[in-house]
Amino acid sequence: MPRTKRAVLSLLTSAILVSSTLPMSGDDKTKDEETIRNASTVLQAMVGSKDIPAGVLAKADCIIVLPSVKKFAVGIGGTGGRGPMTCRTGPNFNHKWSPPAMYGIGGASAGLQIGGSATDYVLVILSKNAVAAVLNGKVKIGSDVSAAAGPGASAGNAIGGADILTYSRKSGLFAGVSLDGATLNPDSDANQRLYGKAASASEIVRTGDVTATPAGESLASLLDSKGPKHVD
Repeated sequence: MPRTKRAVLSLLTSAILVSSTLPMSGDDKTKDEETIRNASTVLQAMVGSKDIPAGVLAKADCIIVLPSVKKFAVGIGGTGGRGPMTCRTGPNFNHKWSPPAMYGIGGASAGLQIGGSATDYVLVILSKNAVAAVLNGKVKIGSDVSAAAGPGASAGNAIGGADILTYSRKSGLFAGVSLDGATLNPDSDANQRLYGKAASASEIVRTGDVTATPAGESLASLLDSKGPKHVD
């Protein structure tokens, strides 16, 4: 083979190898934005639902929405999913809602599970200490932060003393569910894809160091316009 052809072939081979190892950040960011849009759909349903006391959202400092969390295996199963966390801004959590930081959830779930299923989860964080713990890194629900299945509308404003109230949605209805034993962890890779730089969850939701993406802006606008004002 002539030297020129060998050189061209070598360059083409190198280009193919390099391109095959580059991260598909565009596709990944598209999926991140889709996850946030799906979370907005869940929140829209929650805000308009009569399944949950109005006082729950009014007392929320932060909300984590995990759309379509997977549940799999038979016997001792597992859960896994991710979604956005948004917080009220301001030192006392009484201003507008922030751009979202992405979080992942995982953990064991005992019991018989045949086949796979997907469930939407909403975690309402009610205390500043719990917000600080979740922003600081990986936390175990029910251990590092106290949690309880969220009350239904019939409970009125009797919310209780848990740091986090947890809900699930199946068949269009929201109901309290226990997530004790599950772990929450910031999704640093997704956050970097969304905002184009390394940013901690705290920098995203508390210090305003990022600009919301279109999906994130819609999520915050939904809560600003449809959600109740904050009460202590």
